[in-house]
Amino acid sequence: MSLGGIVLLALSVGVAVTLGPADVSLVNVRDILLNHLGFADIPVRVSEDAIVWQERLPRALVAAACGSGLGLCGAILQSLLRNPLADPFVLGVSSGASTGAVVFGMLGLGGGALGLSGGAFLGALVAFGLVLLLARFASGGTSGVILAGVASTQLFSALTSLVMFAFADSDEVRGVMFWLLGSLEGMRWDDVVLSTVVVAIGAVVCVASARTLDAFAFGEDVAASLGIAVARTRVLLLVLTALLTATLVSIAGAVGFVGLVLPHAARLLFGQRHARVIPATIVLGAVFMVWVDAVSRVAFAPTPLPVGVGTALVGVPVFVLLLLRRRGRA
Repeated sequence: MSLGGIVLLALSVGVAVTLGPADVSLVNVRDILLNHLGFADIPVRVSEDAIVWQERLPRALVAAACGSGLGLCGAILQSLLRNPLADPFVLGVSSGASTGAVVFGMLGLGGGALGLSGGAFLGALVAFGLVLLLARFASGGTSGVILAGVASTQLFSALTSLVMFAFADSDEVRGVMFWLLGSLEGMRWDDVVLSTVVVAIGAVVCVASARTLDAFAFGEDVAASLGIAVARTRVLLLVLTALLTATLVSIAGAVGFVGLVLPHAARLLFGQRHARVIPATIVLGAVFMVWVDAVSRVAFAPTPLPVGVGTALVGVPVFVLLLLRRRGRA
C-alpha cells in the first residue's frame, strides 16, 4: 500500500501539473524538477519553468497536503467521538478557524501566513470548545455533539459575515468570500512548507496512536481498561485536530467533505484497523484533493471553480454511495 500509494500520488501530482492553458508535458515537468533539485542542468523554456515551479507544482502539493490533513482530522474525530458523521466541517471547527483567520486578517493582527494560522488556530479551539460544552449540557451523546456542531457552524459563519460587513470593503468581501469557499490560487513554496510540516507532524502522531484510536473506537471505558490515559490522549488528539484544521483553513479556506468521506473510503477498502486506515486516508485524501483541484481549475477556465465547491460536488455523491454500500452490507 505504501509504495503503490506513493506512486499513485506522484503520478497524480505530475499529471495535474501538466494540465492548464499552457501545454507542458510530463517530460518537461521531470526535467524542471531535476534542474531545481540539482540533479541535472537540462535546457527548458523560462516560461515553462515559471509555470511549473512557481505556480502549478506548489498548488498541487498544497492540495495534496490539505487532502491528507483534512482526511486525518476526520479519522481522528470519528474515532474519538465514535460518530461516523464527525469531521472538522460538520463540527464547526472549520467555521471557527475561518472566523479566526478573517478576524486576524481584517484587523491586521499578527503578520502573514503565520498570523492567519494563529487566528485560525484560536478560532478552531474556541469553536471546538464550544461544541464540547454545548454537547455536555445537552447530554445527547454523539448526536448531541453533531447538533452542537451544527449550531457552532451557524454561529461562526454569522460572526464571519459580521466582521466582513463591519470592516471590509466590497473588493475585500469578494476576496474573502472566494477564499472561504476554498481557494488554492496563488500558492507559494512557503505555503507548501507550512502545510507539509504540519501534516507530517499530524501523520506521525496518528500513526504512533493507531492502537489507541482502535481502542477509542470501542469506547473510553475499553481504552482506559487497556491502560490508556484517556483524558490526556483525547486532549492531545483534539488539539492536533484543531492545529491541522486551523493551518489548512488559513491556507486554503474552508474545504468540506474531505474529512467526512475519505476515512470511510479507507475503511471500506482496507478494514477498520487504524494502522491501515491512517496511511490509506493520507494517500486517498491527497490524491482526491489533487484531482478535484485540477479538474476545478481546468474545467471552468479561465475562472477556476473554488476547490471547496468541487469537493462538495464530488463528496456528496460519493458519501451517498458509501452509505448505500454500508446499508447493503448490514
